[in-house]
Amino acid sequence: MKTVSLVLSGGAARGYAHIGVIKVLEDMGFKINAISGCSMGALIGGLYATGKLEEYVDWVSNLSKFEMVRLLDFTISGGLIKGDKIFEHLHSIVGDVKIEELPIKFTAVAVDITKRREFWFQEGDLLEAVRASVAIPSVFTPVEIGGHLFVDGGVLNLLPIAPVMSVMSDYIIAVNVNAPIECRFRINDRSHIEHSSRLKQYFTDIFSKQNKDKKKESIIDIAAVSMDIMQDAIVHYKIAEYKPDILIEISQKACDLYDFHKILEMIDIGKKAAREELSKLSF
Repeated sequence: MKTVSLVLSGGAARGYAHIGVIKVLEDMGFKINAISGCSMGALIGGLYATGKLEEYVDWVSNLSKFEMVRLLDFTISGGLIKGDKIFEHLHSIVGDVKIEELPIKFTAVAVDITKRREFWFQEGDLLEAVRASVAIPSVFTPVEIGGHLFVDGGVLNLLPIAPVMSVMSDYIIAVNVNAPIECRFRINDRSHIEHSSRLKQYFTDIFSKQNKDKKKESIIDIAAVSMDIMQDAIVHYKIAEYKPDILIEISQKACDLYDFHKILEMIDIGKKAAREELSKLSF
């Protein structure tokens, strides 16, 4: 059985494509023996490592629009969303898990803004580490651990390949769900128009007063595009420094960052992209 060190990028709702990639790897008989993840990649990778990924998918894919909105505990302290409600439910799925007790080597990458450096969580409470890794600046409140404040790892390293370089695996497979490429795989959107992302709508409403000219892009749209541009550059340099054996790319255009209601569609896209790239391997 061929072994894989899997690297999962951040990308908010686009990160659901990671689930499709994992499913294809399993179907093809690969054994995942290490995962390094940033932001949404840390969440999906951590859930897989605990064996609770399917339970998570069942929960999210069956959430109603109203239930999604209820999970958003808005605040004005350090970010728009505290995240308590989301992680309380994740705890009900996963329980108390230590990273060092997982059956596979796992790394969640965050940024320590107190020390101004990239930080690798490779031990300690799993959900605490994931929460630090997904704390998108200005969106989620920073996470305080040991007197340090942590935010989303994508600020410095969206595609954290380095943590798995020392792991003995047959392949290092990296998945970038923010690739600046044309979208080869289209979503067959099962949602109605009125089910468009509630999260993005909330942000748009909050900032609408500052955007008096309706013909201009909203602040949230500008922030999202700016983040994509910044992270494109970071990923480019990281891949040049640490080259994976296989790079699976999902287009930035596959869905908006906050299209969390499109989980099943993004899983399908992840499967298609994985099959296309993995078919190039010779065993």
